[in-house]
Amino acid sequence: MPEARETAVYTHGHHESVLRSHTWRTAENSAAYLLGSLKPPMRILDIGCGPGTITADLAALVPEGHVTGVDRAPEVLDRARATAEDRGLANLDFAVADVHALEYADATFDVVHAHQVLQHVGDPVRALREMARVTRPGGIVAARDSDYAAMTWYPEVPGLDDWLDLYHRVARAGGGEPDAGRRLKAWARQAGLTDVTATSSTWTYTTPEERRWWSGLWAERTVASSYARLAVDGGHATEEELAAVAQAWREWGRHEDGWFAVLHGEILCRKDV
Repeated sequence: MPEARETAVYTHGHHESVLRSHTWRTAENSAAYLLGSLKPPMRILDIGCGPGTITADLAALVPEGHVTGVDRAPEVLDRARATAEDRGLANLDFAVADVHALEYADATFDVVHAHQVLQHVGDPVRALREMARVTRPGGIVAARDSDYAAMTWYPEVPGLDDWLDLYHRVARAGGGEPDAGRRLKAWARQAGLTDVTATSSTWTYTTPEERRWWSGLWAERTVASSYARLAVDGGHATEEELAAVAQAWREWGRHEDGWFAVLHGEILCRKDV
């Protein structure tokens, strides 16, 4: 197996405010571009599975197949296993793994999928090569990533511009690329994948419940998560500046006209036979 080469710091960590966002994710709202390609007997690898909600959905969609969810953080896999148990799914398992050095043989899986992973890794091109290596000929490499610079919102609360600038600085200082969505096609081509279909989709938050949820988790994340620690320890912001950004999130969430869109880039790559 190739030597692990992860060099990036995971910006968000696994604070409750982060997991609250991750457990909201489903295959339908986060992997719709892939679902039409799935067949019941497929074997799937879900990279960066986190608490396992997307992984469990994929397992339900391939009842004659099997899904393996992997993540760098062993502590979050207990949450993923509980998700699978609660849903009564037996055709999936979980393991610790580094996407730069997957401990699986060549051509093991029919589909290798990663949702909001490549923005956080040190070498996304190497990661895609590894994903392709463990995909069988004719199989699928699929990835979806948000693009922070393309996020847009209304009203234009000034503090949210500060949030976006700060997030870019913290994520890049940790070795990640927060504007990954627009780069996925280029990264796939650099990784040697030639049959690449690139698309996009959004999450949009505008109802009172959605605004309260989205603004609340980001306000909390800004002052209490690993992201907050990285921002302060890295000299990117003071605690007072983080508190001001959190307040801007709460202000946006109270606006009845509030609207926030999160753009994602997507790639569906068919591995050469």
